[in-house]
Amino acid sequence: MRKLLVATKNSGKVKEFKRRFETEQLQVISLLDMEEAPDVEETGTTFAENAVLKAETIMRMTNQIVIADDSGLVIDALDGEPGVYSARYAGPEKDDEANIDKVLTELNDVPDDKRTASFQCVLAVAIPGKNTEIFSGSCEGRIAHERSGYEGFGYDPIFFVPSYQKTMAELSPEEKDSISHRGEALDRLEEAFQELL
Repeated sequence: MRKLLVATKNSGKVKEFKRRFETEQLQVISLLDMEEAPDVEETGTTFAENAVLKAETIMRMTNQIVIADDSGLVIDALDGEPGVYSARYAGPEKDDEANIDKVLTELNDVPDDKRTASFQCVLAVAIPGKNTEIFSGSCEGRIAHERSGYEGFGYDPIFFVPSYQKTMAELSPEEKDSISHRGEALDRLEEAFQELL
């Protein structure tokens, strides 16, 4: 069975990749499945730079096909923050609840029409002996005033999706996959997948 390595330790992201790619012929594994998996320092200034950095670093270490994802929340009223620092917005501990609290505090007096935001995702596919390919996606919405819903992970409980009139965390996994930033990037990757392999 062929293995597809996703360079992440985020179990929520791993589930999304497995829903999309795992088949009888293809097993999706992640850094969670590797003993002493490295933490690749995200020194890039864009989602694309970080995704490529992670994918190529792990590909060189393992000599296999690697998909890396860098994604985050871009809030207009905060001049694009938290952006590439989304996972560690409230500190290096990567605490989802603390990150949400910080966003809600920062936007405390900001009215609904100024709470526009987007989720951005860039996937990098590094294949030994080939050029790294990039696929991106985005999802527009706004920041809610409080948490709602229990699905998903990260900022999902405060990311309000106008087309559903719900937060991302109130959507089913299938609904989220159909409209999310990662879902869109995965659609683009899937279209090119056989050719890449």
